[in-house]
Amino acid sequence: MEFINYMSAIIIPLVIVLVIGYGIAEKKNVYDIFLRGAKNGIKIVIKLFPTLLAIFLAINMLRNSGVIDFIINILKPVLLFLNIPIEIMPLALLRPISGTASMAVATDIIKTSGVDSQIGLIAATIMGSTETVFYTIALYTSSINIKKTRFTLVAALIANFVGIVSSVLIFKNL
Repeated sequence: MEFINYMSAIIIPLVIVLVIGYGIAEKKNVYDIFLRGAKNGIKIVIKLFPTLLAIFLAINMLRNSGVIDFIINILKPVLLFLNIPIEIMPLALLRPISGTASMAVATDIIKTSGVDSQIGLIAATIMGSTETVFYTIALYTSSINIKKTRFTLVAALIANFVGIVSSVLIFKNL
């Protein structure tokens, strides 16, 4: 464990030194290349800012409006029939939208149910086997000016659904 702590503390400075050393060995102007990269990075951030702002605003409106509880109440009969734990539904609904919100929900589920409980294991597996689809698609496609994302969105949502269902099925019989 001590070795892992040592490596995690030294790896980033080591990579920086290796990159600078390689640039000097190749007779490149490392500082000018760094400045060009920083300028391009700022341009990308400015270009992505409206998309990120819209996503964060929509997530906060969704969380604070009670829509999630409303959707769960509508789905409750189906979830009970399929024997899917209702406690994981806020996580399943928020995971495709927001990593931060889903992390908060997963943490709350694990605090409430316990780390090794069936619900805790399902929540942890959902967090590891699904993605923040809307955020990722919005970020990557807007950075390269792709406007038509419907096929990507459908495939990603299907993959998320499979991850959630698999998580429930794997831990349901514990």
